[in-house]
Amino acid sequence: MMKIICNEKSQVLAAKTAKSTGLELVPTEFKKFPDGELYVKTGIVDSETVIIASITDSDSFIQTLLLIDACVGSDVTLVIPYMGYARQDKKFNDGEPVSARAIARALSNGINRVYTINIHEKAVLDFFSVPAEDLSLAPFIGDYISSMNLENPLILAPDKGAAEFAKDVSENTGLECDYLHKTRLSGTEVRMEPKNLPALDRCVVIVDDIISTGGTLATATGMLKEQGATEVHAICVHGVFAAGGFAKLSAGGPASVISSDTIESASSKVSVAECIKSALIK
Repeated sequence: MMKIICNEKSQVLAAKTAKSTGLELVPTEFKKFPDGELYVKTGIVDSETVIIASITDSDSFIQTLLLIDACVGSDVTLVIPYMGYARQDKKFNDGEPVSARAIARALSNGINRVYTINIHEKAVLDFFSVPAEDLSLAPFIGDYISSMNLENPLILAPDKGAAEFAKDVSENTGLECDYLHKTRLSGTEVRMEPKNLPALDRCVVIVDDIISTGGTLATATGMLKEQGATEVHAICVHGVFAAGGFAKLSAGGPASVISSDTIESASSKVSVAECIKSALIK
């Protein structure tokens, strides 16, 4: 029988996934020795094991490696809701590692397959030595936006590169979508506005795969309000919120800042549990 275990950063999501799928969640003990070494001890696993483990820092990475080793003899499916280091997917400067490759290679040992959620660059999947598939939370974010009952909503990507994601979010909702176009007015001034659809008298929802520092979205929020948007919401899959990013974005004036539970926080209003279930239960 398939069972679920998790690292310390994905406890809530693992519990939600267990409830959604009807699979058993096996409790796991985590502690740190005085010298800084990590210790994990999981309960009895079965012939098939799902490890749900976001890699948000070095400790969560080591915990995941230890959990994989604890499952020797089991058919292991590794679900990485958020894969840290994935944005270093190529060598940008001499002497740099391809960090995504190093992480993927290490995690590939002892597992049979891997799922990621809206990984920043899908080419990273090729670094795994086992079958790897990226799942998309876009339809579930679309459903969440529909449930918000906003008046005349407009879904916006923060730039052209994220336009495809915005399109995927809006695909089954019937909502209009566009992307923000940046125009440089001077050496110090830029203007961001929807490329094709005006924001005037509309509720705008900015969607993206990741919010890192929140600076760009805070600026966009202010400009959209100047252009007549009645309110602005920010929704992402991965809420990193580095360097005070959540506070910075919130101070920019959006009506809400929402993320999923790939990185668990108070802003995690959209769960990826059903998305994971769709891959596990076929």
